[in-house]
Order: sequence, then C-alpha cells, then structure tokens
Amino acid sequence: MPALEPEELRGGVVYYDGQFDDARLLIHLAMTAADHGATLVNYCPVTGLTQDADGYVNGVTARDEETGETFEIASRMVVNATGVFTDSIRQMADPAAESLVVTSQGIHLVFDRSFLKGDTALMVPKTSDGRVLFVIPWHGHAVAGTTDTPVEAASLEPRPLEEEIEFVLETASRFLVRPPSRKDVLAVFVGLRPLVKGEGKTSALSRDHVIHVDASGLLTITGGKWTTYRHMAEDTVDHAITLGKLRDAECITRNLHIHGYVENSAALGSLEVYGSDAEAIRTLAKDPKLGAQLHPALPYIAAEVVWAARAEMARTVEDVLARHTRALFLNAEAAIAMAEPVAKILAAELGRDEAWVAAQVDEFVTLAEQYRVA
Repeated sequence: MPALEPEELRGGVVYYDGQFDDARLLIHLAMTAADHGATLVNYCPVTGLTQDADGYVNGVTARDEETGETFEIASRMVVNATGVFTDSIRQMADPAAESLVVTSQGIHLVFDRSFLKGDTALMVPKTSDGRVLFVIPWHGHAVAGTTDTPVEAASLEPRPLEEEIEFVLETASRFLVRPPSRKDVLAVFVGLRPLVKGEGKTSALSRDHVIHVDASGLLTITGGKWTTYRHMAEDTVDHAITLGKLRDAECITRNLHIHGYVENSAALGSLEVYGSDAEAIRTLAKDPKLGAQLHPALPYIAAEVVWAARAEMARTVEDVLARHTRALFLNAEAAIAMAEPVAKILAAELGRDEAWVAAQVDEFVTLAEQYRVA
C-alpha cells in the first residue's frame, strides 16, 4: 500500500488517512473502463488461448463460473496482465515457455489505531531481514509490514508464515506506542509480488515493468508498481496497437480522471472512497434498514452492500467484505459477524435462496479464519 501522490492517481477518491487503497482503485478503474465503452466480464476465467493455423493467438476460451457455460471469444490482440499468474497464461499458448517472473509474498498485521502515535506513517529503513518496515494509518487502523519471502507457486489465498508474523510483531514492537502481542492483531493479510526474473534476493529484484511478446503473439505486461500504473497501461496499449494493427489514437490518460473523481473527497466523510458515487449511497441510506451500520467496530453500512451489488458487480460475500469494503483486512472477527447479514442483503439483490446464503456464510467464515492470528 504505497502512498501515492494525487497527480499520479488523478482520481482523488482512493485514500484513507492519506494512504492508498488498491482494491478500491481497481474498482474505480473498472468503472472508468465501462464509462468509456469497455465490456466488463466478472467471474468468467480464461480457460485457454485459441490459435490460428500459424500458431498465432487469436482469442480465448472462457467459462462462466456461475452457470458453467463456456465461450470462445475471438480477438485481434490478447493481453496477458495477470500478475503472479503471468507464466501460467503464457504456457497455455506454449507449454515450454520459460518463466518470466518469480513470486514473493509480504504480510501485513493490522492493529487498533491507538498503537500508532500521531497521524503520519512510520518507516524503519533497516531491519534484521534487510527490508524496510512501515506502520501506516489506514481505514482508522494501524497496518504494519512487510516481509519478502520467496514462494514457489502463486495461489489465490496465500498464507502467512509463522516466522513472518513473529518478525513483524518483534520489529514493530520497538517503535509503536506499546508492544503489540498476538491477541492485538485484528487481521493478518498476505500479498504476492510478481517480480521480473533476475539474480539475487527477491527484495533486490527490480519493480519496473516489462513488456514481453511471445512467438505466439501473446502480449504480456508484468512487474511494475502502482505508482507507475498509468505508464504501464500506456506502454501496453502502444504495443498492442502496433502488433495488432489497431486504430492508433492519442493517449488521454495523463489528464483523465478516474470514475468517481471529486475535488474534495474528504468532505464525504466515511463514504470518501466512493467519490461522486457517495451521493447515490446516501440516498439508499435514507431507508433506515440500509443506513444501519453492519458492525460497531467498522463504519460500513448496509447501503454499501446494495450499491456494490447494483453498481460494482459484487457477487459474493467475499466480494463485499474483502474487496468492495476492507472489513476482512481490518478486523477478521468483525467480518465474520457481518457475513450473514451481508449474505442476506446480497441474496435479495441477486435473487438467491436461503441455501445460497448458508453456503456463502460457510465459505466466507472458512476463508476469514485464515486472516486471524491464533
């Protein structure tokens, strides 16, 4: 969660306590794409790449996870922008393709805000493992991290290692208002980094992005970081235009506001992250049932669940509590308590039955247990 300058984001609605929220930015980027005519497809993973007689990639096969229906989608260009899963996609076209990336994981521990004195982030430039440790204010909490541990294979739900938890606890204890213990950890979450292959420790590998074109014509963008995401996108599109012989057009990203842009998002209070969409959520919240807070430990209200389902393509309890809000990452126990009411709201919005509600709650609770520190 790097702190980004407003001119780098040009959105103004993805900050909490001055810090960046990557999940919310992804949602606003997707909504920006839709605003400009893109077709968005959710819960429909690519299962393969199609190729012409010369072996050139000319489309994908995909599966609707909710219905099981399969599709074959033709395309003049296919862009592989799948982060830590980059090589598995490339190997769909060429099983012998050499790996481009290595993966490392970093963990974060979340504490009550009282552990961090003042309103600014804390950075420790030297630690026992050679990395920088930070503690930042985020969503009214304090987040401490991170580690850099190589992992052999990427997974959708990476898990923290015991030694990583102990390292962050021990190192952070020297700089916080009071030494935290395991019982003070409200949540632990893990991120995976796609690092372009090189020599030495993963912490020393470049965070710059790389554009790679396979013999099959598959265009891959990998590496990089949030502070350069617009440059990465522009570079990728420029290559796609050339390779696919697409219509050339001037890039407008430098002056493009992302969906939700407002001049003074802080004036929106707890709905700041929604930017210009906050007013629609406030309108929903005029219904007393939708204006109700979902859990006393977190600021989220029922209207946000309805908005996520109607306007932001949320389909599951995990979507709402981990991505559209950050409940799971802030307080795993509170998120577990919120699962059933959120499932019931979603069921009403999506036309699901009681069996679906029960299954969603069970699945989410199982997932959320991984975010608790025993």
